[in-house]
Amino acid sequence: MADAPPPADYRICKITLDEETILWRSADIEQERRVAMFDLIEENSFKPLRAAAAGHHGPYALHLAVADGRLAMTIGDAAAQPLETLILGLARFRRPVREYFAICDSYYQAIRHATATEIETIDMARRGIHNHAAELLLDRLDGKVETDFPTARRLFTLICVLHIRG
Repeated sequence: MADAPPPADYRICKITLDEETILWRSADIEQERRVAMFDLIEENSFKPLRAAAAGHHGPYALHLAVADGRLAMTIGDAAAQPLETLILGLARFRRPVREYFAICDSYYQAIRHATATEIETIDMARRGIHNHAAELLLDRLDGKVETDFPTARRLFTLICVLHIRG
């Protein structure tokens, strides 16, 4: 009797960022990065369609880098052996990234000086921008990676971290 294939485990088990891309980050941004990475590993849904079709059923290691205005998503097996690299143009993300940074800066300042109502209003706007960008990322990944909305939100946070230039 032949061995049964291992069960599919379509998720990210390890994520790394290209540290050479990140020139500077504040304590607030560093905290956002840590939380996004922790939450992403704890709970995510990630099925790269080409790798899955080739028989790689996860879990996956994911390395994110930005070069020449493009996001490189290197997908590997659990041992981080590369399976494929997806390249996504980031032109459509420029405005959401810029807006997200601006609203986050307002939010961090508000936490220190504003009323609870003002903080809540800014946080609602921040979530709206984040949600819109996650939907945009889901559209860009369509046909390449099956993922869910919470995973896309966390990935967008990490894409923002990669855009910090100091």
